Amino acid sequence: MALSIRLARFGAKKKPFYRVVTADKRAPRDGAFIEKLGHYNPQTKDFTLDQARYDSWVNEGAKPSDTVARLVRQYRRTQASA
Repeated sequence: MALSIRLARFGAKKKPFYRVVTADKRAPRDGAFIEKLGHYNPQTKDFTLDQARYDSWVNEGAKPSDTVARLVRQYRRTQASA
């Protein structure tokens, strides 16, 4: 099974809110997922992530989407400087 770590959209119209999830690559964007790893609010730039679980899924072969990879890089950069 091909796994991906990607964003699943939630929230109201014009007020998006995303969950960072691990899901089967063939599943719909907002469909079933295996595990919730964090969330991202683009309006407030609030991003949280369970780094241990994220690293675990990547080690098991899950591929993060380009957007999730960028958000994780930024998150880790801010965590390192804090």
